[in-house]
Amino acid sequence: MIPYGKQDISAADIAAVVEVLQSDFLTQGPKVPAFEQLICEYTGAHHAVAVTNATAALHIACLALGVGAGDSVWTSPITFLASANCALYCGATVDFVDVEPLTGNMSVHSLADKLAAAERAGKLPKVIIPVHLAGHSCDMQQIAQLARSYGVKIIEDASHGIGGSYHEWKLGSCHYSDITVFSFHPVKIITTAEGGIATTNDAALAEKMRLFRSHGVVRDKNGLTRPDEGDWYYEQQLLGFNYRMTELQAALGCSQMQRLDEFVSCRNQLAEKYQAQLLNLPLTLVEPAAGNYSARHLFIVRLPLGLRKTVFDKMRQFDIQVHVHYFPIHLQPFYQELGFKIGDYPAAEQFYEEILTLPLFPSLTDDDICYISSSLRSLL
Repeated sequence: MIPYGKQDISAADIAAVVEVLQSDFLTQGPKVPAFEQLICEYTGAHHAVAVTNATAALHIACLALGVGAGDSVWTSPITFLASANCALYCGATVDFVDVEPLTGNMSVHSLADKLAAAERAGKLPKVIIPVHLAGHSCDMQQIAQLARSYGVKIIEDASHGIGGSYHEWKLGSCHYSDITVFSFHPVKIITTAEGGIATTNDAALAEKMRLFRSHGVVRDKNGLTRPDEGDWYYEQQLLGFNYRMTELQAALGCSQMQRLDEFVSCRNQLAEKYQAQLLNLPLTLVEPAAGNYSARHLFIVRLPLGLRKTVFDKMRQFDIQVHVHYFPIHLQPFYQELGFKIGDYPAAEQFYEEILTLPLFPSLTDDDICYISSSLRSLL
């Protein structure tokens, strides 16, 4: 079966991991800071904090911004569960902002209306988490202007987006946000097997995230309340977690970073081939907005209403692992128990009913794209 996504592991990647296996450090060694430095150099961010996965990165990002009980966090309903769950981990509440019908990204118009209403009600969110669906950036300039005018912080969920850019700024630069989060799951643009990272330009936020990453423990004598206790001594100064990335993961990440631009360029070339093959079919492509160079994590199409289930099942029978990204979070049973219901976010619900994700990964061949496209054409 042709998978919808797949890692691309080279001999150099394997050698990088083997080198760590034969070294003195499997965790908390030199590779993690080296990987963080590579991310900073690529994105232009001042700081990067590598963790076990993007969910952990979202969690510590919320904590670093002071999200807690009594606070509210807003995100998109069309995203993976972690974009919303991270706020609940902190004891906050979650709400959603409806999406743009063409991109599935957070709607600036809906956000403006919701912020104005929240200000009148005295219930502004503490943090907004826009999600760059498929690697296509949200309209961050407009979102940032709105958030700053209301004193609201921003975490960009760029789990799909490393290697992409918006208005000449690399995603992860935090030019329009306080913190940006990337994922390195195997189906993402680059992989560390599992892994995530949070970037920021704020040194204080970076330090907080490092503390939350590793049990809230301080070892540097300059930060200790008992600096003369002894070289063995460390202090827990807040309630943190064990979210540390291993040296093996970081070594793989360092190696994969050498091919990041190659991966993103390949994904965009494959998207162009899909565009040509799917021309004149009764479907709509979910494409990035102007001024946006997408990392192209996903290739999503919108089908005529009512056809998706049949097309999905038939494509799977053709050994093509199409997928759907995503079922709206507010309609998940857990979130419906919190009070969300059908009709709350109509654009997101309509978007979900029509979307289908086609396979996209660097080793996808021209023959694969022809087969996928012709199979879809036969069904439509």
